[in-house]
Amino acid sequence: MNPLDSKIIAVDFDGTIVEDAYPAIGKPMPFAFETLKMLQQDGHRLILWTYRHGTKLRDAVEFCKENGIDFYAVNASFGEEQFSEKEASRKINADLFIDDRNFGGFPGWGEIYHKIKGEEPELNKKKARRSSKKGFFRF
Repeated sequence: MNPLDSKIIAVDFDGTIVEDAYPAIGKPMPFAFETLKMLQQDGHRLILWTYRHGTKLRDAVEFCKENGIDFYAVNASFGEEQFSEKEASRKINADLFIDDRNFGGFPGWGEIYHKIKGEEPELNKKKARRSSKKGFFRF
């Protein structure tokens, strides 16, 4: 990948990487860790962007490390950033935000990966081919 194509991707934890079981850690969402690993291998930098804080945040970070994901930053725009409510807002800088509460809901990790790669998922290609055929109920 061209380094200029690399993105900073902020990823929510509860309901996105794992099933929402807050304050506990839910089961991993299907293909979440596999997709996150592929995104890192593709050269993207991942930020864990979550409501969690304190020990709950440390538990989430450790859970991700145990599953092969080490984040570029956690609740920050870059790893060395020191958050201070007096000096800066909580908003982080990222190219993409992946969250289960996006408008339209969470599409699934396979679709997310294809969209980031700029590819159309195979399932969408098949739907497009079927809808282009004329038939009795198609106009």
